[in-house]
Parts: sequence; C-alpha cells; structure tokens
Amino acid sequence: MGLRRLRVHMAGAVQGVGFRPFVYRLASELDLKGWVLNSSSGLVLEAEGPEEALDQFLLRLDRERPRSSVVLAREISVLEPAGYSTFEIRRSDEQEEKTVSLLPDLATCPDCLRELHDPTDRRYRYPFTNCTACGPRYTIILDIPYDRPRTTMRDFEMCPDCRREHTDPADRRFHAQPVACPACGPRVWVEPAAGLTVTAGLPPDRDPIRAAADALRAGQIVALKGIGGFQLLVDARNEQAVARLRRLKQREEKPFALMAPALDCIRECADVSDAEERLLRSPAAPIVLLRPRENPPLAPNVAQSSPYLGFMLPYSPLHHLLMEECGFPIVATSGNLTDEPIAIDNQEAR
Repeated sequence: MGLRRLRVHMAGAVQGVGFRPFVYRLASELDLKGWVLNSSSGLVLEAEGPEEALDQFLLRLDRERPRSSVVLAREISVLEPAGYSTFEIRRSDEQEEKTVSLLPDLATCPDCLRELHDPTDRRYRYPFTNCTACGPRYTIILDIPYDRPRTTMRDFEMCPDCRREHTDPADRRFHAQPVACPACGPRVWVEPAAGLTVTAGLPPDRDPIRAAADALRAGQIVALKGIGGFQLLVDARNEQAVARLRRLKQREEKPFALMAPALDCIRECADVSDAEERLLRSPAAPIVLLRPRENPPLAPNVAQSSPYLGFMLPYSPLHHLLMEECGFPIVATSGNLTDEPIAIDNQEAR
C-alpha cells in the first residue's frame, strides 16, 4: 500500500493542553512520520504513512484528544509524500495574524495532587507543581504561540530534572511549559504589611503556608498571591474578621466567595446536588452558587442577605496546602477595592 501525507490544521483551544505531546505519542504508536507545531492560529501537523494508519490517526486524533482541548475547526489536506524519516515536535511558527484560543487555568489534576502529598517525591509540598493536564495557562501567557519563552515562566530556567521531564515523550510533563520544582521554580514566602500580616508574632523560619493558616485561625486577614493575582482571605467562621475585610474592601453588602478544604466541608454548609458536585470538581473549578443549610457553621455576614453561598474547592497546589493546614472554610475574595482592578504586583499589594 502506498504512502500518503496529510496536513491537519486545528483551530480552537489546542495549546497548553498537551496536544503536541499527544500527537507525538499517537504518531509514534502508529509508526507515522512527520511533525507537529503550534502556530499563531492553532496547531498544525503533517503525518505521513500508509492509508490505513492515517485513517486510524485521524479517528483517534478526535476521539482521544486531551480532555481540556476544544477543537473549533479542523482542516485536512492530502499532499504528496515528503519522505519524512521521523516524527518530531517542531519550533512554533509565529505569524502576524493571531487567532488561537487561549486556554483558562486548570485545577490541579489527581496525579499532581498525589505527588504533592508523597514525602518521597521531589515535588512534595511544592505549591507550584503542574503538568500538561493542569496548572496555569491564561494567567502566565505573554504572547502566542504558547511556549515557555512567551510566558512568565521564561525567567525560571529549568533544572536538569525538569528539563529531562520536559523532553521525555513518555513523561506527562513532556512539553509542559510551566514545569518547575523546588530546585528551579518560584518559591513562596511571607512578609508583614500594614493591615495585611501573616507573620505577626511568628518565627521567621516558620513554614509560610503554616504561618498563613495560623494567621487565619487567629482572625487576621491574609493576602495570598496566587494564580492571576492577589486574594484576600479570612476565616469564614469569624464574624469580626469578615467585618474587617468588608470595611477594607469597602464592600458592605455583596456576598463573599468561599473556599472549603473538601466537599464534605461544603456539604456541612450547603446542599450539593450531583450536577453541582461535578461542577465543583471540574478542571475549571468554578464558584458554584448553593442553597445554604439551616444555621451553617459560617459567620452570618459572609453572604449578607443573599439566598446563596458561593463555594469553590482548592484549585491550585498552594490552595490545597493552605486549606489542608486550615481545615475550615475561608472567604477568598479578590485583592482589590470594590470596582477597582485586582492587585497583581507585590509592591501594589503592599
């Protein structure tokens, strides 16, 4: 059977979801040759091989694609064979017209959570772990196509271990652009600030996440720099702390968003249907409006007169670690005054 070459262009949310590694593995499994790359308009690939293998490739390209991807359009061209000898991931092609869809940030996946809690893993309790299935996307992108030099991670040079994962087709961090670890990635720390302190009365060598949890437990307001900017946090059970936060934000009536350590904690405060549970556990990790139970264990001023409680689950490793230390629900609201932009810069937050 003769060889055939296909060129496939896909538009949509196809960058930052592990699509190139997926295409590479699929093509290698089917012994196809060619290449795949990110472009300013999506993802482009050429695959060359027997017709039967190419038919399987196209079928599985749609059926088995990364679950977070969204393909809005697919264009296929049949070309004369080029005689490729390997299949490779090529350098991204930057064009003038940029039409690719930007993917939102994705909640921490089960595999990264397992590593986060494994004392033998090199990313044990590392608050910025991620892979091709999860982690920051939209908030770190500076430009497209989506590659590490075009993200805020460009300032963090990968260590040998991270680079090995990044270049290993069998690794789930193969071409994961935000890949990092304690040896080479961002770090977390605490510092005092007027009105927003997490270190008052605490030794300077304390674990910063435990220090933040202790501050929340003591009724203080914590400013947390997470994915996308600063959040202001307080113990959602502490009426006085919630009142101080309302005065600080100049937000007297609007309900606050809440974060709970786990679904069981949310169920103590609100009724949760199967559909609402699926939303809470989804990669988008949205705030879900729920009907409160009678006399929930929350400060009465978290939602004021609203008939709903807006709950979410931890969506980043940093939030998971903090909520595990707390063990109670917190208010998690944007770090800004009402109707003002969220603070994203350290100096601005100070």
